[in-house]
Amino acid sequence: MTKEAAIMRHDLLSTLDIRYPIIQAPMAGVSTPALAIAVSEVGALGSVAVGTSTVQQARAAIGAVREKTSRPFNVNVFTHRPAQADPAREAAWLDWLRPHFERFGACPPAALGEIYRSFLDDEPMFELLLELRPAVVSFHFGLPPQDRIDALKAAGIVLFTTATSLDEALRIEAAGIDAIVAQGIEAGGHRGMFDPAAPDPALPAFALLEQLRGKVSLPLIAAGGIMHGAHIRSALHHGASAVQMGSAFIACPESMATAHHRALIARGAALRTELTAAISGRPARGIVNRMFTEVGAAGHPPLPDYPIAYDAAKALHAAACAEGSQDYSVNWGGTNVGQARAMPAGELVAMLADEMNAAA
Repeated sequence: MTKEAAIMRHDLLSTLDIRYPIIQAPMAGVSTPALAIAVSEVGALGSVAVGTSTVQQARAAIGAVREKTSRPFNVNVFTHRPAQADPAREAAWLDWLRPHFERFGACPPAALGEIYRSFLDDEPMFELLLELRPAVVSFHFGLPPQDRIDALKAAGIVLFTTATSLDEALRIEAAGIDAIVAQGIEAGGHRGMFDPAAPDPALPAFALLEQLRGKVSLPLIAAGGIMHGAHIRSALHHGASAVQMGSAFIACPESMATAHHRALIARGAALRTELTAAISGRPARGIVNRMFTEVGAAGHPPLPDYPIAYDAAKALHAAACAEGSQDYSVNWGGTNVGQARAMPAGELVAMLADEMNAAA
């Protein structure tokens, strides 16, 4: 790591008031206040995801973290383009799914809905963040309007945004964001790309870091495939000031991962992950099952907008689950998710720090 990179890392840790260059990824549907508390309490940065939450749920989650820790933590929101309903496209998608529902004696829902709002279209969520002023707010899927960025910064909130390309990183820097989460193709869950219809450079995390370093002056936070302290050390070598780790924390007891998800992770190296947009309407990486091999098979009709398509996936999983099948469950995870370690989150952070130091 160069002297300049070391200074950037120190500055980011100082700004965030954390001891370790480790950020627990928000992971909507998997992370919990308890996970964020455990991570923040030991000197890393915990995160809660409110992109799929109502304002009332977001207030409760932030309050739950603050009740148990005075340490800083991150609150993540989704900044995707609000969905555009298209009844004909949605009907065609439900017709494609019909045979899968019929396997369980069920019918597809009569219609689909936008199951959660984008931060771009959620004034109450914006007002909540200004009121509660978490230490960090992070954006996934793009940038909010400039006036919201300016208002959150004026409130003393540190801002992160995910980038999957140099173009996105340059736009983030121009908007006055404080740090860039450089998300490699290995990362589990949803790709943070601004426009899912645009070509995806699909760069691995370290290749993306190398492309961004020297082109942007903001601190870079590496995300994607990082599971061990040696991976953290390599990310720092490639220009990162910190890492964001999601899959590494899924097996922790504080996460909300299902028993099936945990059992899959326990298989270790036998796991296979892929990217598909067929589950939610946006590209996302998870553990391969029928959602990937059959629902997302070649020849499927055009997808409904995100997150309308997700409404259908959730209904299909519910129908299968009611008959005792997990064939259509959604188990997000990165390429190395089989390396996740089932231990308390605080212990995991300490182990990662020891491994990182040993790899120096």
